[in-house]
Amino acid sequence: MDWLLERFLSAGENAAFIHHGTPFTYCQMAERISSLELQLQQAGVGHHDTVVVLADYAPEVVCMLLALVRLRAIVVPMTRGSVIEEGEVLGISGCTRRIAFAPDGIAWEMETHSVSVTNPLIAEFRQTKSPGLVLFSSGSTGKPKGMLYDFWRVMDRFRVQRAPVVAVPFLLLDHFGGINTILAITSSLGTVVTTEDRLLPTICAAIEKYKVDLLPTTPSFLTMLAATDLPKRYDLSSLKRITYGTETMPQATLDRIRERFPEAELQQTYGLSEVGVLRSQSRADGSLWVRIGGQGFETQVRDGILWIRSEFRMLGYLNAPTGFDDAGWFNTQDRVEVDGEWFKILGRVTDVINVAGQKLYPAEVEDVILQLPNVVDVVVKGEKHTLLGQIVVAHVALSESEPLPALRARVRSACRSKLTDYKVPAKVVLMEAAMYSARFKKIRK
Repeated sequence: MDWLLERFLSAGENAAFIHHGTPFTYCQMAERISSLELQLQQAGVGHHDTVVVLADYAPEVVCMLLALVRLRAIVVPMTRGSVIEEGEVLGISGCTRRIAFAPDGIAWEMETHSVSVTNPLIAEFRQTKSPGLVLFSSGSTGKPKGMLYDFWRVMDRFRVQRAPVVAVPFLLLDHFGGINTILAITSSLGTVVTTEDRLLPTICAAIEKYKVDLLPTTPSFLTMLAATDLPKRYDLSSLKRITYGTETMPQATLDRIRERFPEAELQQTYGLSEVGVLRSQSRADGSLWVRIGGQGFETQVRDGILWIRSEFRMLGYLNAPTGFDDAGWFNTQDRVEVDGEWFKILGRVTDVINVAGQKLYPAEVEDVILQLPNVVDVVVKGEKHTLLGQIVVAHVALSESEPLPALRARVRSACRSKLTDYKVPAKVVLMEAAMYSARFKKIRK
């Protein structure tokens, strides 16, 4: 990765990060990577090591990850908001070293932390002496899966330098989208603006203060933002592009965000941890149709399900059979509609609700309910039923208190006017607990 260090040095005093209000330049990045590489090498760290790094976004953390890459170690990023427990991570991936950063992202300690795991995929990969990356699925559809990548292959797609941006990273470092975001911003010599938390006011304040022009986020975050007056209280006019992905976007949320940010480009992204993040382009008509692909990616649709073949794919699961067929195609489990070169993502097959043999996707019901006054957000789930198999249940969050019978009547009336009967919620309940994961995705299970 000499090409990346040379690029960093060429940017000199340009800010790579603004961390806790303090700039950290690309020259400092290059110097710190080299310094950490030497320090780790002297401690005996090398390609034989699997290193857990417990941290969140910070320049020192990113420098540490890149120093470990240069030493060809296998890196396992974790955050304190990780969706799975550290013990479960170590039980699947193993570990020889553990580096834990303080909450400020500056001070860190390394300890020998030997957790021996016999894994044929890792053993075979170590023979290549390439740096590795291990990330974990959220486990929302079952046991979390450990995914192994060749870190050099992940980085290769960023050799072509793109236009620099100022961005607030949203997805965490233990998520492929988080790693992808950091590499995309820094390889293009943009600026990463870190925040102390991911609360709505904190993100908006950072956008205003540092003139952020790119916000990569999730539909759930945008739904919450659209339900507030924050776009009026803060100057968010610097935003040139808002990207969203990882889950289905309700059309109602997209319409509200377009209204509040008329000058910003809204771009739907698409990617999976197993195959990487594809290049994408949203159709200009304000709909949810998107064109995806790009160099290194191929797409095809089989029986309404999207399949992807990727040069940037994971090498395999550590604790599950490979998800690829013999020709290297991966079943995304996403059902899609097709209009020429455009796709519309309907939802995951695993999220389908089956009411007496008739199937529906939660997003189509959520979109109707989100259009109602006083509704901030909604999560639609399937609930087991003795006779019907499942029934539709809508968990609704309100901006102001409202009698539950009145809310139920409004929701059912709106759904009956736009949906077939079996899609109308049999139950409407108030959202009493957080319905989002640490990755700001709706929890449907």
